[in-house]
Amino acid sequence: MTDDMKLDVDVAICGAGPVGMALAALMARRGIPGERIALVDAKSLGQAISDPRSIALAWGSRMLLEDVGAWPGISTSATPIHEIHVSRRGHLGRSLMDRSEHGVDALGYVARYGDVVDALARACERERVQVLRPVRVTSIIENTDTVVLHLDDGRTLNAKMAVQAEGGVFGEQQDKTQTRDYGQTAVIARVSTSAPIAHRAFERFTDEGPLALLPQDRPDGHQYALVWCVRPERAQQLLDLGAGDFLAQLGEAFGERLGSFTRVSERVAFPLGLNADPRVTGRTVAIGNAAQTLHPVAGQGLNLGLRDAAVLARLLARDLSPAALDRFTQERARDRGMVIRATDTMARVFAGTGPLQSLFGLTLAALDTVKPARTLLAELMMFGRR
Repeated sequence: MTDDMKLDVDVAICGAGPVGMALAALMARRGIPGERIALVDAKSLGQAISDPRSIALAWGSRMLLEDVGAWPGISTSATPIHEIHVSRRGHLGRSLMDRSEHGVDALGYVARYGDVVDALARACERERVQVLRPVRVTSIIENTDTVVLHLDDGRTLNAKMAVQAEGGVFGEQQDKTQTRDYGQTAVIARVSTSAPIAHRAFERFTDEGPLALLPQDRPDGHQYALVWCVRPERAQQLLDLGAGDFLAQLGEAFGERLGSFTRVSERVAFPLGLNADPRVTGRTVAIGNAAQTLHPVAGQGLNLGLRDAAVLARLLARDLSPAALDRFTQERARDRGMVIRATDTMARVFAGTGPLQSLFGLTLAALDTVKPARTLLAELMMFGRR
């Protein structure tokens, strides 16, 4: 093998999605030369930027993106969330969280995935991070002092540390130690309504699962990103419906807070479950969706992954040894554990029927009158467990 087929780096990152690129940019900002960081991804940058999915970014994630200079490229198209309305279909009680109570410009933002990728790619380019794409990792061999990654284009990466930051959906990573099938499928689309409420997000729990509407003004005229969690057979029925029938059933499930639903984009669906196994060896570590794939309720998955990246970047910039990964596991345990438990509980307990659902409605009503409890919940969503 010729020398140009072998690359020596300090850190190799498998997965150039938002979490992987944020990690690379943060490490470079904290002192690891960009040339000593390699990002490997199977998709071309053009494919990633063209991804139309909508993602929710917490206030804390904005702060992280500002740190690497990526936020200006996202802010122009991101829609701020000023309020979050939480309710239970068919039961009294609701809670409303407002940015004015927390001294921030927004509780969070809704952005297009491709815009986030584009801004972070530019940040990595400024830091001279080595980006290898489109290329796949075919094998990873861990030795005492190095990790060797073989790529499908014939090249080899020798790294002091390897980070698995590739995403995934439930069903793709069944070897993990903590798994749960929620018996739900998420139907994803963009929708418009006759009476939108600017900058207000909705999380509505139904018998089948949560229904989220995230405000997002888009060039195509749609006003909300929809995540509707239902049973798998119901999801297929919703995909097969004509636009008018789909909008009518969505209106039945959500109610009339936004008037009537008037338009819907193309719909897609994916299965939902919990995969969690933040496995760490001497010189390899998993972060983001590679460590925990969560239910989308409350939109915490990406934000949890970005907090993984922030902590790991700080520790590896100080020490490229197994001790740094041990400290990473310890520092991330509380935040990861709390978010996993919270999303798992909401996905399981607040779907279904029975007297517990009435209790949930009363809990929402109580939450709306007890400011410290509401503040705690909002801060968990914005910053994680600190």
